[in-house]
Amino acid sequence: MLRAIDHIVLTTRDAQACIAFYTALGCREERFGDGRRALHFGDQKINIHHAGREIMPHATIPAPGALDLCFLADRPLEQVMDALRQAGLSWFEGPVPRTGATGPIRSIYLRDPDGNLIEIAEPAT
Repeated sequence: MLRAIDHIVLTTRDAQACIAFYTALGCREERFGDGRRALHFGDQKINIHHAGREIMPHATIPAPGALDLCFLADRPLEQVMDALRQAGLSWFEGPVPRTGATGPIRSIYLRDPDGNLIEIAEPAT
């Protein structure tokens, strides 16, 4: 019955810092509805909720820093790491081998401003 993930919701303490981080990763910001904000990448998006002002309905316990996300890169991981360095961002682990949804991947790990674990991966060859 399920085909793909359309969007996820990220709860943040600081929307500006959150959006700056994810746009540095290549997402593009969108404003929609009544002042709502989202980050688009590929055919998906991340809706942004500010902690304490979440849009209903929401998770039972929405919390900044509770997500563990893995993104597939649109370029070789070495190029991703170069772009992160240029943006002043650093990772704390990797590249390391992992198992993705469709097979082996090679990943690096960093944290967003709220402490969410962000994994960026490429298919392993």
